[in-house]
Amino acid sequence: MEVRLAQRSDIDQLAAVLARAFEDDPIYEWSFGQGAKKWSRRFFKWQLKRLLPQDVTWTVDGCGGAAVWALPRQWRESTTDLLRLVLITTPAIRHRMRAVVAGLTLVDERHPVKPHMYLALLGVDPAEQGKGVGSALLAPGLEICDREQLPAYLETGKEKNLAFYGRHGFAETGRVDIPDGPSVWTMWREPR
Repeated sequence: MEVRLAQRSDIDQLAAVLARAFEDDPIYEWSFGQGAKKWSRRFFKWQLKRLLPQDVTWTVDGCGGAAVWALPRQWRESTTDLLRLVLITTPAIRHRMRAVVAGLTLVDERHPVKPHMYLALLGVDPAEQGKGVGSALLAPGLEICDREQLPAYLETGKEKNLAFYGRHGFAETGRVDIPDGPSVWTMWREPR
């Protein structure tokens, strides 16, 4: 399989793939409730548009998955980006906005200050899972980390993902238990 940098023309297709990949993710189910697939697709499109210009987002031919990274000190959304996010997600979370914002703020507070590459999203179409696509998509970002001697950081809402990321050198650094919500695990990888 050929891994390549994602292009703007891939955004719609990758947002749809990520929505399928994260369909059973506890964070997205909790955040968006009913209609999580629809609203998460909008979120993924927003995230792709925001991070794609950093040239550290990879996909495979056929767009069966994506690894969306952020460069050191460039993971945080701008005020304009945050306003766009609020506009596209408010209809989905308006009745639970306070709880969702408070819960996600707890996770955000754990984000390391030390410069690092941030794996914002790694998702593979369910039909392609178990075929090495996730590992292949992860490889270019980890190569940059190792070459530039940068650590990497990620968060996951699925405990079963800890083993996958562990095979790629990530170690669990903590767990955030969101009140009345899911748990989120934080992971860190030192460069090799």
